[in-house]
Amino acid sequence: MKTLQFFFLIALALSLNSCSSGGDSDGNPNPDPDPDPDPNPTTITYTNTIRSIISANCISCHGSTPTNNATISLDTYLKVKTATQNNNLIGRISLTQGNPDLMPKNGTRLPQTTIDKFIAWQANGYLE
Repeated sequence: MKTLQFFFLIALALSLNSCSSGGDSDGNPNPDPDPDPDPNPTTITYTNTIRSIISANCISCHGSTPTNNATISLDTYLKVKTATQNNNLIGRISLTQGNPDLMPKNGTRLPQTTIDKFIAWQANGYLE
């Protein structure tokens, strides 16, 4: 079963990679939403993948003391796991650009490959 999951994740990664726009813009003012990509895409854990995405995109509002009208903190594994299970975190980051409930608030929608990492993390049991 693990072998099947491994091949599925590899196929998913390859298909998502082939859908990129292909153009890198040197003048992009937006930071990389996934600054520390997981070197092993088959093992999505909070520590090696999810935490860096949260740090780069969410902590400015969802820190230990939430700011800018944020209602929850996302500064620990347990808080991110709880937000995913009970507060529709994946749904909120998956909304279309322009939706007022999209997270990051007033920001650009995360790339689908980044959102897929959250989906894989959830599907694999929220590995820490």
